Amino acid sequence: MMKKFISWNVNGLRACANKGFFDFFAAANADVFCIQETKMLKEQADFSFDGYYQYWNSADKRGYSGTLVLSKEEPMNVFYGLEGAYNDEGRVITLEFDGFYITTSYSPNAQPELKRIEYRMKYEDDLRDWLSNLSRTKPVILCGDLNVAHNEIDLKNPKSNVGNPGFSYEERSCFSALLNAGFVDSYRYLYPDARDAYTWWSYRSNARANNVGWRIDYFVVSENAKDRIKDSLIYPEVQGSDHCPVGLIMEL
Repeated sequence: MMKKFISWNVNGLRACANKGFFDFFAAANADVFCIQETKMLKEQADFSFDGYYQYWNSADKRGYSGTLVLSKEEPMNVFYGLEGAYNDEGRVITLEFDGFYITTSYSPNAQPELKRIEYRMKYEDDLRDWLSNLSRTKPVILCGDLNVAHNEIDLKNPKSNVGNPGFSYEERSCFSALLNAGFVDSYRYLYPDARDAYTWWSYRSNARANNVGWRIDYFVVSENAKDRIKDSLIYPEVQGSDHCPVGLIMEL
């Protein structure tokens, strides 16, 4: 059966809801829609997601971080965090279905001068272990704002960003380690040479208008299921956040 997945860092769901979120949500008609950086509690929502089951993981700190997964089908199981960790920042949700797992991650930003790099590296190790364990039983899909541009092709100005948050050696090595653990970057699997394909743009200096961006939002899939990938999508025309949505179509 063909399944459509969407992932979007909305940079505040309530704000994005006022900037066209629900227009895209309705048009996308995804089977599973994953959201990062909700910046809210479920109780604060004055909107609904008709036809979808809702799974929220909100940060303890108000107006910070948070993830949400919306699914047309009720999952067999739902897991919050990584073995229960990182729920204080609402960073991870995993849904289990009969034929696959899907995990959404709002990966920590390493912060200027890599002040939070140790926390980030521990998170990466824990995420990789979690996904590797899941993949022993059925295919895994990881999506979300992974806060790293893996290779030079994945950002407009790689030379001037070497060592900066999101393009540090440490973060890029962790992403390589994830791929080496038995996963594929679905977009690069289908489009290895595609350039100027970005998912995040700074609000400064007309970066989006000039397409000076980074590709830091992903769908990563178990390598043994890569032949089921039908398309990996980027929606740069969709406004409402400093990130645009990304999508995946798979036979599952």
